[in-house]
Amino acid sequence: MTDLNIVILAAGIGKRMQSSQPKVLHLLAGKPLLGHVLDAARALSPKKVCVVYGHGGEMVQNAINDNEIIWAQQEVQLGTGHALLQALPYLDNEGVTLVLLGDVPLIKVDTLSRLISKATENNFVLLTAELDAPFGYGRIVKNQATGAIQAIVEEKDANELQLQIREVNTGIMVLPNSYLHEFLPKLQNKNSQGEYYLTDIIEMAVKAGVRVDAAHPVHSWEVLGVNSKSHLAELERIYQRDNAKNLLERGVMIMDPSRIDVRGQLVCGRNVEIDINCIFEGSVQLGDDVKIGAHCILRNVTVYSGTTIFPFSLIENSEIGKSCHVGPYSRIRPGTRLYDEAHVGNFVEIKNSKIGMGSKANHLSYIGDAVIGSKVNIGAGTITCNYDGALKHQTIIEDDVFVGSDTQLVAPVRIARGSTIGAGSTITRDTPEDQLTLARARQVSINGWKRPKKNKA
Repeated sequence: MTDLNIVILAAGIGKRMQSSQPKVLHLLAGKPLLGHVLDAARALSPKKVCVVYGHGGEMVQNAINDNEIIWAQQEVQLGTGHALLQALPYLDNEGVTLVLLGDVPLIKVDTLSRLISKATENNFVLLTAELDAPFGYGRIVKNQATGAIQAIVEEKDANELQLQIREVNTGIMVLPNSYLHEFLPKLQNKNSQGEYYLTDIIEMAVKAGVRVDAAHPVHSWEVLGVNSKSHLAELERIYQRDNAKNLLERGVMIMDPSRIDVRGQLVCGRNVEIDINCIFEGSVQLGDDVKIGAHCILRNVTVYSGTTIFPFSLIENSEIGKSCHVGPYSRIRPGTRLYDEAHVGNFVEIKNSKIGMGSKANHLSYIGDAVIGSKVNIGAGTITCNYDGALKHQTIIEDDVFVGSDTQLVAPVRIARGSTIGAGSTITRDTPEDQLTLARARQVSINGWKRPKKNKA
Protein backbone atom coordinates (compact mmCIF):
# COMPACT_ATOMS: atom_id res chain seq x y z
CA MET A 1 0.00 0.00 0.00
CA THR A 2 1.13 3.56 -0.75
CA ASP A 3 2.43 5.37 2.35
CA LEU A 4 -0.32 7.43 3.94
CA ASN A 5 0.07 10.86 5.51
CA ILE A 6 -2.92 12.45 7.23
CA VAL A 7 -3.45 16.17 7.77
CA ILE A 8 -6.28 17.39 10.00
CA LEU A 9 -7.27 21.02 9.50
CA ALA A 10 -8.16 22.32 12.97
CA ALA A 11 -7.26 26.01 12.95
CA GLY A 12 -10.71 27.55 12.61
CA ILE A 13 -11.83 30.19 15.11
CA GLY A 14 -15.47 29.11 15.21
CA LYS A 15 -17.02 32.53 15.83
CA ARG A 16 -20.56 31.16 15.64
CA MET A 17 -19.86 28.89 18.61
CA GLN A 18 -19.87 32.03 20.79
CA SER A 19 -17.17 30.53 23.00
CA SER A 20 -13.64 31.30 24.16
CA GLN A 21 -12.84 27.62 23.71
CA PRO A 22 -11.41 26.50 20.35
CA LYS A 23 -14.15 24.96 18.24
CA VAL A 24 -12.40 21.60 17.85
CA LEU A 25 -12.27 21.18 21.66
CA HIS A 26 -16.03 21.32 22.14
CA LEU A 27 -17.29 17.94 23.33
CA LEU A 28 -19.37 15.46 21.39
CA ALA A 29 -20.25 12.32 23.37
CA GLY A 30 -17.79 13.42 26.04
CA LYS A 31 -14.82 13.72 23.68
CA PRO A 32 -13.42 16.76 21.81
CA LEU A 33 -14.45 17.01 18.16
CA LEU A 34 -10.79 16.73 17.21
CA GLY A 35 -10.48 13.58 19.34
CA HIS A 36 -13.12 11.81 17.24
CA VAL A 37 -11.31 12.74 14.02
CA LEU A 38 -7.97 11.59 15.46
CA ASP A 39 -9.49 8.25 16.44
CA ALA A 40 -10.60 7.69 12.84
CA ALA A 41 -7.20 8.79 11.57
CA ARG A 42 -5.24 6.46 13.85
CA ALA A 43 -7.43 3.51 12.83
CA LEU A 44 -6.04 3.86 9.30
CA SER A 45 -2.44 3.22 10.51
CA PRO A 46 -0.92 6.25 8.77
CA LYS A 47 2.79 6.91 8.54
CA LYS A 48 2.28 10.47 9.80
CA VAL A 49 -0.51 12.51 11.37
CA CYS A 50 -0.22 16.29 11.22
CA VAL A 51 -2.69 18.65 12.89
CA VAL A 52 -2.83 22.23 11.64
CA TYR A 53 -3.79 24.40 14.60
CA GLY A 54 -4.36 28.11 15.01
CA HIS A 55 -6.87 29.68 17.36
CA GLY A 56 -6.20 28.58 20.94
CA GLY A 57 -3.30 26.44 19.74
CA GLU A 58 -1.75 25.76 23.14
CA MET A 59 -5.13 24.71 24.53
CA VAL A 60 -5.58 22.31 21.62
CA GLN A 61 -2.15 20.74 22.07
CA ASN A 62 -2.59 20.35 25.82
CA ALA A 63 -6.03 18.79 25.43
CA ILE A 64 -4.85 16.19 22.91
CA ASN A 65 -1.41 15.54 24.44
CA ASP A 66 -0.15 13.06 21.86
CA ASN A 67 3.60 13.04 21.24
CA GLU A 68 3.21 11.24 17.92
CA ILE A 69 1.24 14.08 16.34
CA ILE A 70 3.06 16.61 14.19
CA TRP A 71 1.76 20.10 14.97
CA ALA A 72 1.78 22.79 12.28
CA GLN A 73 0.69 26.31 13.18
CA GLN A 74 -1.45 28.54 10.97
CA GLU A 75 -0.82 31.90 12.61
CA VAL A 76 -3.33 33.76 10.42
CA GLN A 77 -6.44 32.06 9.08
CA LEU A 78 -6.16 32.57 5.32
CA GLY A 79 -8.22 29.65 4.07
CA THR A 80 -8.01 25.87 3.77
CA GLY A 81 -5.32 25.95 1.10
CA HIS A 82 -3.13 28.13 3.29
CA ALA A 83 -3.78 25.79 6.23
CA LEU A 84 -2.62 22.73 4.29
CA LEU A 85 0.40 24.70 3.10
CA GLN A 86 1.57 24.94 6.74
CA ALA A 87 1.71 21.13 6.87
CA LEU A 88 3.50 20.75 3.54
CA PRO A 89 7.07 20.77 4.97
CA TYR A 90 6.20 17.75 7.11
CA LEU A 91 4.72 15.62 4.32
CA ASP A 92 6.60 12.93 2.43
CA ASN A 93 7.58 13.59 -1.17
CA GLU A 94 5.92 10.35 -2.22
CA GLY A 95 2.72 8.58 -1.20
CA VAL A 96 -0.64 10.24 -0.60
CA THR A 97 -2.15 12.60 1.96
CA LEU A 98 -5.64 12.29 3.41
CA VAL A 99 -7.06 15.70 4.34
CA LEU A 100 -9.58 15.62 7.22
CA LEU A 101 -11.47 18.40 8.97
CA GLY A 102 -11.25 18.81 12.73
CA ASP A 103 -14.88 19.90 13.00
CA VAL A 104 -16.33 16.91 11.11
CA PRO A 105 -16.36 14.32 13.92
CA LEU A 106 -18.74 11.63 12.66
CA ILE A 107 -16.66 10.40 9.74
CA LYS A 108 -16.45 6.59 9.71
CA VAL A 109 -13.31 4.53 9.25
CA ASP A 110 -15.11 2.41 6.63
CA THR A 111 -15.81 5.51 4.57
CA LEU A 112 -12.21 6.68 4.79
CA SER A 113 -10.91 3.23 3.89
CA ARG A 114 -13.11 3.24 0.80
CA LEU A 115 -11.83 6.71 -0.11
CA ILE A 116 -8.19 5.71 0.29
CA SER A 117 -8.65 2.49 -1.67
CA LYS A 118 -9.45 4.55 -4.76
CA ALA A 119 -6.35 6.71 -4.43
CA THR A 120 -3.04 6.32 -6.23
CA GLU A 121 -0.08 8.60 -6.73
CA ASN A 122 -1.57 9.56 -10.09
CA ASN A 123 -5.11 10.67 -9.20
CA PHE A 124 -7.03 12.84 -6.76
CA VAL A 125 -10.02 11.40 -4.86
CA LEU A 126 -12.65 13.62 -3.25
CA LEU A 127 -15.24 12.51 -0.73
CA THR A 128 -18.54 13.79 -2.06
CA ALA A 129 -22.07 13.40 -0.74
CA GLU A 130 -25.59 13.49 -2.13
CA LEU A 131 -27.62 15.93 -0.04
CA ASP A 132 -31.34 16.60 -0.22
CA ALA A 133 -30.69 20.23 0.70
CA PRO A 134 -27.23 21.14 -0.62
CA PHE A 135 -27.55 24.82 0.28
CA GLY A 136 -24.18 26.46 0.89
CA TYR A 137 -22.04 23.63 -0.52
CA GLY A 138 -19.82 23.62 -3.59
CA ARG A 139 -21.39 21.51 -6.37
CA ILE A 140 -19.53 18.65 -8.05
CA VAL A 141 -19.49 18.90 -11.86
CA LYS A 142 -18.55 15.63 -13.59
CA ASN A 143 -17.64 14.47 -17.05
CA GLN A 144 -20.70 12.43 -17.98
CA ALA A 145 -18.70 10.10 -20.20
CA THR A 146 -15.85 9.23 -17.81
CA GLY A 147 -17.40 10.01 -14.40
CA ALA A 148 -14.33 12.05 -13.48
CA ILE A 149 -14.75 15.33 -11.61
CA GLN A 150 -14.25 18.36 -13.81
CA ALA A 151 -14.83 21.15 -11.32
CA ILE A 152 -16.13 22.24 -7.94
CA VAL A 153 -18.47 25.18 -8.42
CA GLU A 154 -19.22 27.28 -5.36
CA GLU A 155 -22.90 28.05 -4.91
CA LYS A 156 -22.51 31.78 -5.45
CA ASP A 157 -20.87 31.08 -8.81
CA ALA A 158 -23.23 28.30 -9.96
CA ASN A 159 -25.72 28.67 -12.80
CA GLU A 160 -29.31 27.42 -12.62
CA LEU A 161 -28.41 23.98 -13.99
CA GLN A 162 -25.49 23.57 -11.59
CA LEU A 163 -27.64 24.60 -8.62
CA GLN A 164 -29.78 21.53 -9.26
CA ILE A 165 -26.78 19.26 -8.63
CA ARG A 166 -27.14 17.47 -5.28
CA GLU A 167 -23.62 16.01 -5.16
CA VAL A 168 -21.44 18.31 -3.08
CA ASN A 169 -17.86 18.67 -1.94
CA THR A 170 -17.27 17.66 1.70
CA GLY A 171 -13.73 19.03 2.00
CA ILE A 172 -12.29 15.56 2.72
CA MET A 173 -9.92 14.31 0.04
CA VAL A 174 -6.88 12.18 -0.78
CA LEU A 175 -4.14 13.91 -2.74
CA PRO A 176 -0.84 12.59 -4.16
CA ASN A 177 2.07 14.16 -2.31
CA SER A 178 3.99 14.85 -5.50
CA TYR A 179 1.15 17.03 -6.80
CA LEU A 180 0.68 18.68 -3.41
CA HIS A 181 4.29 19.82 -3.44
CA GLU A 182 3.80 21.08 -7.00
CA PHE A 183 0.38 22.75 -6.74
CA LEU A 184 0.04 24.10 -3.18
CA PRO A 185 2.77 26.78 -3.46
CA LYS A 186 1.04 28.05 -6.63
CA LEU A 187 -2.30 28.78 -4.93
CA GLN A 188 -3.46 32.38 -5.21
CA ASN A 189 -5.87 34.43 -3.14
CA LYS A 190 -7.51 36.41 -5.93
CA ASN A 191 -11.03 36.18 -4.55
CA SER A 192 -13.42 38.33 -2.55
CA GLN A 193 -12.27 36.78 0.75
CA GLY A 194 -8.57 37.14 0.04
CA GLU A 195 -8.09 33.50 1.05
CA TYR A 196 -6.29 30.50 -0.42
CA TYR A 197 -8.85 27.83 -1.26
CA LEU A 198 -7.83 24.18 -1.21
CA THR A 199 -10.45 23.44 -3.85
CA ASP A 200 -8.46 25.52 -6.35
CA ILE A 201 -5.93 22.72 -6.68
CA ILE A 202 -8.70 20.59 -8.20
CA GLU A 203 -8.85 23.07 -11.06
CA MET A 204 -5.05 22.88 -11.33
CA ALA A 205 -5.18 19.08 -11.44
CA VAL A 206 -7.84 19.00 -14.17
CA LYS A 207 -5.85 21.48 -16.28
CA ALA A 208 -2.74 19.33 -15.82
CA GLY A 209 -4.62 16.25 -17.02
CA VAL A 210 -4.75 14.57 -13.61
CA ARG A 211 -7.87 12.48 -13.05
CA VAL A 212 -10.08 13.49 -10.11
CA ASP A 213 -12.40 10.75 -8.82
CA ALA A 214 -15.17 10.70 -6.23
CA ALA A 215 -16.02 8.39 -3.35
CA HIS A 216 -19.10 8.53 -1.15
CA PRO A 217 -19.68 8.13 2.60
CA VAL A 218 -21.63 5.19 3.99
CA HIS A 219 -24.03 7.72 5.59
CA SER A 220 -24.53 11.29 4.43
CA TRP A 221 -24.50 12.55 8.03
CA GLU A 222 -20.87 11.49 8.41
CA VAL A 223 -19.73 14.64 6.62
CA LEU A 224 -21.78 17.13 8.63
CA GLY A 225 -19.66 19.80 10.27
CA VAL A 226 -20.00 21.82 13.45
CA ASN A 227 -20.26 25.58 13.08
CA SER A 228 -22.61 26.44 15.96
CA LYS A 229 -23.93 25.05 19.23
CA SER A 230 -27.07 24.09 17.33
CA HIS A 231 -25.00 21.99 14.92
CA LEU A 232 -23.18 20.41 17.85
CA ALA A 233 -26.45 19.40 19.52
CA GLU A 234 -27.72 17.97 16.22
CA LEU A 235 -24.58 15.87 15.72
CA GLU A 236 -24.73 14.66 19.33
CA ARG A 237 -28.17 13.18 18.70
CA ILE A 238 -27.04 11.60 15.42
CA TYR A 239 -24.05 10.04 17.19
CA GLN A 240 -26.16 8.72 20.06
CA ARG A 241 -28.83 7.26 17.78
CA ASP A 242 -26.19 5.50 15.71
CA ASN A 243 -24.52 4.16 18.85
CA ALA A 244 -27.87 2.95 20.23
CA LYS A 245 -28.54 1.19 16.92
CA ASN A 246 -25.21 -0.62 17.18
CA LEU A 247 -25.95 -1.69 20.76
CA LEU A 248 -29.38 -3.01 19.75
CA GLU A 249 -27.81 -4.99 16.92
CA ARG A 250 -25.43 -6.57 19.46
CA GLY A 251 -28.38 -7.73 21.57
CA VAL A 252 -28.67 -4.98 24.20
CA MET A 253 -32.28 -4.16 25.07
CA ILE A 254 -32.58 -0.38 25.01
CA MET A 255 -36.08 0.69 25.95
CA ASP A 256 -35.91 3.93 23.94
CA PRO A 257 -32.95 4.37 21.55
CA SER A 258 -33.57 8.12 21.44
CA ARG A 259 -33.01 8.43 25.19
CA ILE A 260 -29.58 7.00 25.96
CA ASP A 261 -26.24 8.81 26.01
CA VAL A 262 -22.89 7.03 25.80
CA ARG A 263 -19.99 9.41 26.40
CA GLY A 264 -17.14 6.98 26.24
CA GLN A 265 -17.08 3.20 25.79
CA LEU A 266 -19.95 0.95 26.85
CA VAL A 267 -19.32 -2.81 26.69
CA CYS A 268 -22.30 -5.07 27.39
CA GLY A 269 -22.69 -8.79 27.96
CA ARG A 270 -25.70 -10.85 26.98
CA ASN A 271 -29.29 -10.01 27.91
CA VAL A 272 -28.53 -6.52 29.23
CA GLU A 273 -31.48 -4.14 29.67
CA ILE A 274 -31.18 -0.35 29.77
CA ASP A 275 -34.18 1.84 30.59
CA ILE A 276 -34.70 5.45 29.50
CA ASN A 277 -32.50 8.51 30.06
CA CYS A 278 -29.37 6.67 31.21
CA ILE A 279 -25.91 8.21 30.77
CA PHE A 280 -22.70 6.17 30.51
CA GLU A 281 -19.40 8.05 30.74
CA GLY A 282 -15.81 6.91 30.45
CA SER A 283 -15.29 3.15 30.42
CA VAL A 284 -18.38 1.19 31.51
CA GLN A 285 -18.69 -2.61 31.42
CA LEU A 286 -21.98 -4.38 32.08
CA GLY A 287 -21.99 -8.15 32.59
CA ASP A 288 -24.61 -10.66 31.49
CA ASP A 289 -28.20 -10.11 32.68
CA VAL A 290 -27.50 -6.68 34.12
CA LYS A 291 -30.49 -4.35 34.33
CA ILE A 292 -30.10 -0.57 34.49
CA GLY A 293 -33.16 1.38 35.62
CA ALA A 294 -34.29 4.73 34.29
CA HIS A 295 -32.33 7.95 34.84
CA CYS A 296 -29.09 6.32 36.03
CA ILE A 297 -25.59 7.72 35.51
CA LEU A 298 -22.61 5.34 35.41
CA ARG A 299 -19.09 6.75 35.07
CA ASN A 300 -16.06 4.44 34.80
CA VAL A 301 -17.87 1.49 36.33
CA THR A 302 -17.79 -2.29 36.08
CA VAL A 303 -21.04 -4.08 36.90
CA TYR A 304 -20.89 -7.87 37.09
CA SER A 305 -23.55 -10.32 35.99
CA GLY A 306 -27.06 -10.46 37.39
CA THR A 307 -26.96 -7.09 39.09
CA THR A 308 -29.85 -4.62 39.02
CA ILE A 309 -29.30 -0.88 39.26
CA PHE A 310 -32.61 0.71 40.17
CA PRO A 311 -33.68 4.16 38.89
CA PHE A 312 -32.00 7.47 39.69
CA SER A 313 -28.69 5.99 40.87
CA LEU A 314 -25.27 7.60 40.33
CA ILE A 315 -22.21 5.33 40.32
CA GLU A 316 -18.66 6.59 39.73
CA ASN A 317 -15.28 4.83 39.50
CA SER A 318 -16.51 1.73 41.29
CA GLU A 319 -17.01 -2.02 40.93
CA ILE A 320 -20.36 -3.66 41.54
CA GLY A 321 -20.29 -7.43 42.08
CA LYS A 322 -22.62 -10.18 40.90
CA SER A 323 -26.33 -10.20 41.79
CA CYS A 324 -26.20 -6.92 43.67
CA HIS A 325 -29.07 -4.48 44.13
CA VAL A 326 -28.30 -0.75 43.96
CA GLY A 327 -30.89 1.99 44.34
CA PRO A 328 -33.22 3.58 43.74
CA TYR A 329 -31.62 6.94 44.50
CA SER A 330 -28.24 5.54 45.54
CA ARG A 331 -24.94 7.35 45.16
CA ILE A 332 -21.84 5.19 44.84
CA ARG A 333 -18.73 7.37 44.85
CA PRO A 334 -15.18 6.61 43.64
CA GLY A 335 -13.17 3.81 45.18
CA THR A 336 -16.13 1.66 46.18
CA ARG A 337 -16.37 -2.11 45.71
CA LEU A 338 -19.61 -3.98 46.31
CA TYR A 339 -19.07 -7.72 46.59
CA ASP A 340 -21.58 -10.25 45.31
CA GLU A 341 -25.20 -10.03 46.51
CA ALA A 342 -24.67 -6.76 48.37
CA HIS A 343 -27.67 -4.43 48.63
CA VAL A 344 -27.48 -0.64 48.67
CA GLY A 345 -30.84 1.07 48.87
CA ASN A 346 -32.53 4.43 48.60
CA PHE A 347 -30.70 7.55 49.72
CA VAL A 348 -27.54 5.66 50.67
CA GLU A 349 -24.19 7.26 49.83
CA ILE A 350 -21.02 5.16 49.81
CA LYS A 351 -17.51 6.50 49.24
CA ASN A 352 -14.17 4.67 49.04
CA SER A 353 -15.51 1.61 50.84
CA LYS A 354 -15.76 -2.15 50.51
CA ILE A 355 -19.14 -3.76 51.14
CA GLY A 356 -18.87 -7.51 51.74
CA MET A 357 -20.84 -10.37 50.24
CA GLY A 358 -24.52 -10.31 51.16
CA SER A 359 -24.26 -7.16 53.25
CA LYS A 360 -27.05 -4.60 53.15
CA ALA A 361 -27.40 -0.86 53.64
CA ASN A 362 -30.95 -0.35 52.50
CA HIS A 363 -31.94 3.12 53.71
CA LEU A 364 -30.71 6.64 54.38
CA SER A 365 -27.07 6.05 55.32
CA TYR A 366 -23.58 7.45 54.68
CA ILE A 367 -20.68 5.01 54.50
CA GLY A 368 -17.28 6.55 53.87
CA ASP A 369 -13.76 5.06 54.10
CA ALA A 370 -15.14 1.82 55.50
CA VAL A 371 -14.41 -1.87 55.16
CA ILE A 372 -17.55 -3.91 55.78
CA GLY A 373 -17.50 -7.70 55.99
CA SER A 374 -20.08 -10.20 54.78
CA LYS A 375 -23.70 -10.53 55.95
CA VAL A 376 -23.68 -7.17 57.70
CA ASN A 377 -26.89 -5.21 58.20
CA ILE A 378 -26.56 -1.43 58.25
CA GLY A 379 -29.70 0.10 59.76
CA ALA A 380 -31.44 3.18 58.41
CA GLY A 381 -29.75 6.47 59.29
CA THR A 382 -26.32 4.98 60.02
CA ILE A 383 -23.39 7.36 59.56
CA THR A 384 -19.68 6.58 59.51
CA CYS A 385 -18.13 9.75 60.94
CA ASN A 386 -14.91 9.52 58.95
CA TYR A 387 -13.65 13.13 58.96
CA ASP A 388 -12.24 14.96 61.98
CA GLY A 389 -11.86 18.30 60.24
CA ALA A 390 -8.36 17.55 59.00
CA LEU A 391 -8.00 13.83 58.22
CA LYS A 392 -10.15 10.93 57.02
CA HIS A 393 -10.29 7.81 59.22
CA GLN A 394 -11.38 4.24 58.57
CA THR A 395 -14.30 2.30 59.99
CA ILE A 396 -14.00 -1.50 60.02
CA ILE A 397 -17.15 -3.59 60.43
CA GLU A 398 -16.47 -7.32 60.57
CA ASP A 399 -18.70 -10.20 59.39
CA ASP A 400 -22.22 -10.81 60.75
CA VAL A 401 -22.58 -7.42 62.43
CA PHE A 402 -26.01 -5.86 62.98
CA VAL A 403 -25.98 -2.05 63.20
CA GLY A 404 -29.23 -0.57 64.48
CA SER A 405 -30.89 2.50 63.03
CA ASP A 406 -29.71 6.06 63.66
CA THR A 407 -26.21 5.01 64.68
CA GLN A 408 -23.02 7.05 64.42
CA LEU A 409 -19.72 5.21 64.12
CA VAL A 410 -16.93 7.67 64.94
CA ALA A 411 -13.78 6.60 63.10
CA PRO A 412 -11.25 5.23 63.61
CA VAL A 413 -13.26 2.38 65.06
CA ARG A 414 -13.64 -1.40 64.69
CA ILE A 415 -16.94 -3.23 65.13
CA ALA A 416 -16.01 -6.83 65.91
CA ARG A 417 -17.48 -9.96 64.35
CA GLY A 418 -21.02 -10.78 65.42
CA SER A 419 -21.55 -7.48 67.25
CA THR A 420 -24.96 -5.87 67.56
CA ILE A 421 -25.12 -2.09 67.88
CA GLY A 422 -28.28 -0.80 69.51
CA ALA A 423 -30.30 1.79 67.65
CA GLY A 424 -29.46 5.41 68.37
CA SER A 425 -25.92 4.67 69.58
CA THR A 426 -22.83 6.81 69.06
CA ILE A 427 -19.90 4.39 68.98
CA THR A 428 -16.48 5.90 69.69
CA ARG A 429 -14.51 2.82 70.80
CA ASP A 430 -13.95 -0.66 69.39
CA THR A 431 -16.63 -3.19 70.29
CA PRO A 432 -16.21 -6.82 71.45
CA GLU A 433 -17.34 -9.83 69.42
CA ASP A 434 -20.85 -11.26 69.71
CA GLN A 435 -22.08 -8.68 72.22
CA LEU A 436 -24.73 -5.98 72.25
CA THR A 437 -23.19 -2.53 72.51
CA LEU A 438 -25.25 0.53 73.44
CA ALA A 439 -24.08 4.12 73.71
CA ARG A 440 -27.07 6.37 74.28
CA ALA A 441 -28.64 8.42 77.07
CA ARG A 442 -31.03 6.67 79.46
CA GLN A 443 -34.68 7.40 78.71
CA VAL A 444 -36.29 9.68 81.31
CA SER A 445 -39.93 10.76 81.71
CA ILE A 446 -40.46 13.92 83.82
CA ASN A 447 -43.63 13.84 85.85
CA GLY A 448 -45.52 17.11 86.00
CA TRP A 449 -43.65 18.79 83.15
CA LYS A 450 -45.78 21.14 81.11
CA ARG A 451 -45.20 22.36 77.60
CA PRO A 452 -44.63 26.13 77.32
CA LYS A 453 -47.51 28.08 75.84
CA LYS A 454 -47.51 31.27 73.82
CA ASN A 455 -49.00 34.34 75.42
CA LYS A 456 -52.30 35.27 73.82
CA ALA A 457 -52.57 38.90 72.73
